[in-house]
Amino acid sequence: MILEVVKYGHPTLRQRGERIAAVTPEIRALAEDMLETMYDNRGVGLAAQQVARTLQLTVLDVREVTDRPSTMQIGGQPVTVAEQMPLVLINPEVTPTSEPVTGPEGCLSFPEMYAEITRPATVRVKAQNLKGEPVEFDCGGLLAKAVQHEVDHLQGILFSDRMTMKEREELKPDMDALQQETKAALAKKKKA
Repeated sequence: MILEVVKYGHPTLRQRGERIAAVTPEIRALAEDMLETMYDNRGVGLAAQQVARTLQLTVLDVREVTDRPSTMQIGGQPVTVAEQMPLVLINPEVTPTSEPVTGPEGCLSFPEMYAEITRPATVRVKAQNLKGEPVEFDCGGLLAKAVQHEVDHLQGILFSDRMTMKEREELKPDMDALQQETKAALAKKKKA
């Protein structure tokens, strides 16, 4: 089922997700719905907060992006990224393993807005999969950027928080308009 992707200004985007204690049928169904929603919106990642759920759950799939390659290693051995997709990460933890790099980033909760964001080029990820099993991998390129972006969402951090002051100022009119639109839609829903 395709879910609504909430936009900037929705309060859930600022809430830290709760740890998932057990992988229930409801969590599996939510992960499937999130994947379907992400694909429908042509995204490479989606966090639970973006579908108005405050949980430590994110989904990723970078296969469609060919101009910004990704790397992945499991147990120190390189693996084919496409064979590992899609990823469902429960209670993920990210540790930087290299120096920061700056590159373009967008967000489904900020339609048509992009900025240059600085993040570590490579990271180590520890999480659980949909079977409740531990997963651990190192990644770089777009996958590293996407994982960090989604894990930020799980902590209530938005990519606008990572923008330079100059970029934030340039995007301020668009962000303010989106926030007002979101708040007006929420107020209308409450009245209904």
